[in-house]
Amino acid sequence: MAHDIEIIDAEHTRKSKSGERHLAKGQSISMRMWDAEPAGITKEPIRSDYETVGYVIAGIAEITIEGDSAVLTPGSSWVVPKGAEHTYRIMETFTAIEANSPPTNR
Repeated sequence: MAHDIEIIDAEHTRKSKSGERHLAKGQSISMRMWDAEPAGITKEPIRSDYETVGYVIAGIAEITIEGDSAVLTPGSSWVVPKGAEHTYRIMETFTAIEANSPPTNR
């Protein structure tokens, strides 16, 4: 069975209105990148209909999930359960990768 390989170059994707770049997307998972999000931004709290896992490449952010907060630094990873209210406060220019299941186009 032949498979097509799809290569997504983050440099050539557009930023969404939320600031992230949508990367590779499969049938059961999608990936996006928050690239150099500026310090001082606090994202509006949301609840998503997908699970999210993330990994910090650079910078510092505070994540709050259902009222519990933690600081994310380079090398940190996190999980946001499906349906959990969460928000991010960018404390230092922030770059991170997230994967969502099921896939999202948000």
